[in-house]
Parts: sequence; C-alpha cells; structure tokens
Amino acid sequence: MKRVFLFIAGLLLTVSLSAASKWTGTWATAPEYTGKGDMPKTMTLTGNALRQVIHVSVGGDELRLKLSNEFSDEPVEIRSVYIADAAEGEKINPRTVRYLKFDGKESVTIEPHGSVYSDAVKYDLKPLQLLSITINYGDKTPEHATSHRGSRTTSYIMEGPSKPKKEFVPAEKLEHWYNICALEVMADGKECIAVLGNSITDGRGTTTDKQNRWTDVCAEALNGEVAVLNLGIGANCVLRGGISEPAVKRFDRDIMGQNGLTGIVIYEGINDIGGSRHAEKTAAELIEAYTSFIEKARSKGLKVYGGTISQIGNTDYWSYFHEATRQAVNEWIRTCGKFDGVIDFDAVLADPANPLRLNPDYNFDGLHPNAAGYKAMGNAAAEVLFPEKVDKTKL
Repeated sequence: MKRVFLFIAGLLLTVSLSAASKWTGTWATAPEYTGKGDMPKTMTLTGNALRQVIHVSVGGDELRLKLSNEFSDEPVEIRSVYIADAAEGEKINPRTVRYLKFDGKESVTIEPHGSVYSDAVKYDLKPLQLLSITINYGDKTPEHATSHRGSRTTSYIMEGPSKPKKEFVPAEKLEHWYNICALEVMADGKECIAVLGNSITDGRGTTTDKQNRWTDVCAEALNGEVAVLNLGIGANCVLRGGISEPAVKRFDRDIMGQNGLTGIVIYEGINDIGGSRHAEKTAAELIEAYTSFIEKARSKGLKVYGGTISQIGNTDYWSYFHEATRQAVNEWIRTCGKFDGVIDFDAVLADPANPLRLNPDYNFDGLHPNAAGYKAMGNAAAEVLFPEKVDKTKL
C-alpha cells in the first residue's frame, strides 16, 4: 500500500511540475517575405555560415529555437546550428557553445512555407543577455529567404561553414535576420507579452546593435522578469497596404501563435491613418480591427493593453483630416473600457509647446522617436504593464 501511495504521489508531482513549466517566448520577430533588395548583396547563404545576434528578455535553463521558411517557395537546407553567448561584434564565448538538434540530428531541411523547432537543449540563458545563433547552410537555399528586414542588429555572413573554435571571418555584414523567428525557454509562471506594431515598435531611429527599441527598454525596466516579444514590422499597416502582411492577416500567426502568452499590446495604426483617403471610415475600420484582436485575445484568457497613436504633426502624413482620425482613434483607445491598461504613447512623446508634434528631445525624423524617445516609451510601458515589477533604478 505504501508503494502505491508513493507511486501516485510521484506521478502527481510530475504532473504538477509539467503543468507549472511551459514553453514561453523570450524573444521573437515577425517573419517576412524577402525581396531582392534585402537579400545578401555580395554572396549567398548557400554553403555559407550566418551569425545573428538577439537580445532575450527572460532567462531559463532549457530552450528551443524556431526557424521559419514561411514566405519561401523553395526548401532551405541547414547543415547545423549552434548557439553561444555573444561577445563584441561577431565574436562569441566558445565555452558556451551548444549545437542544436532537430529530431536528434544536426541537419534539417525546412520545407517551403514551413517552420521547425529545434529539440530542447540545456543552456544557461541569462535574463536580458545577447545570444549568438550561427547557422551553417547547406546546398539549397531559397532565392527569396524568409527574414525580418528591420533587425537593428548586425548579422554576419562568412564564406564556407563555421566551427566554434575557429575565427569567424565576416565577408558581408547586414542588418537583417534570416530564418530565425522565436526563442523559447521552459519557464515557470513567467508573464509573457507580445507586441503588435509597425516601425515605431520595430525600432526605426534606434541605435544599431544597442538593443534600445522601446520593447528592449521595457524588458530591462522589468529586470528580465517578464518576456517581451517584439512583433513590429516597418511600414506595416493594420488593415491593408503597407509592407508585409497587414495585421488583420498576420495577427493569428505573429501574436496569437506565440507560446506562453499572458497578454498582448496593440500599438499599430499610424500608417493606416497617414495613408488614408477616407478618414472617418479608417477610424471606424481600425476600431473594428482592434475589437476583433481584443476578442481573440480574451477568448484565450489574455490581458490586452492599448497604445495610443503617436504624433504625425511634422510629417507627410499630417492634414487636418488625418489628425482628426488620429485623435478619434486615440480617444477610443483611452475611453472604450476594453483594455486592461492604456500606454499613452501620444502623451509620453508630445512636444509640450505643440502636442501635435514629437518632443524635440525625442525626435528622430518627425514620425519616429530617437533613442531617448524609445527609452521614455519603454519605461512608460513597463509602468502600465507591471508597475510592481519595475526596477526604478533602470528608469
């Protein structure tokens, strides 16, 4: 009888531990179709090594990597992938290298329009660290890779395969990510927030390789205790047009498809407003789209936060009609009562002398904030999302 009791107790403990721990994103990016202008200029990926750097949010001791070939019509052959703590530039700490496997093998072929997860691997991933991911490509790679154009982080291509203990000699540098789209950790009770956005979330106006997008700042302010996933795409729209798939089409994959989610931030619409020819109709359509996103998130038990649309007063987007649309959308975000919280980016970034324009101290190009502006945004977001977790020394 005692043996039976111990067996049942052990089984219940295993089940409870399994339930407590789950795959949770610590970094993600939105995959895109790669036109010729965003492919490598002087060489190809075929037969060569690509080293990419990412900035994670939460840490963990077990992880897996997701690779995507979503927007390619041809398979991509990968001979091996290894990860390591990133050092300066293309360098790594070789003592931390771990090879990833796929169904027990180092090589993998990702079919057209498909994606794969690596097997779980033990790794001492620290909160907020930089992680290097080196992919050795095989003999077949697509003419148009699946990528993320706005990495704001340098990637390095070396001729031929790379081995961890040999010097990685870059033959080309570029600011795109290829094939990588998510890194997940086995986490216990971590909050995880996915952010829907455009170039202001993607980080235009930030400093290359400084990891100072507003989502990075938010993760830092929360001391690496909350997973913050940046699914912004430059020049993206919510409804139609823009670059890459609009949010109404990509929301289910890019936002709801993230593992371990506990909440989302909706902060997109400035490109729809700026490009609109029917201001009143655009406002109504944006509100309808936001409402559908909220309902989808609520159906999964997620919290939902709204970000007000920032200034257009010193840009080609501005007219009285476009400004009226922005004001109408922002008023709805602030007062509709559908959000768990509102991050008032409009208020954070406003010029005190002219609230229709960006604060000169935060201005990059009239539309996008600079690094100081992104810092203010990230800190404001952290205060709304998890005020109890904010590290005041990092504000």
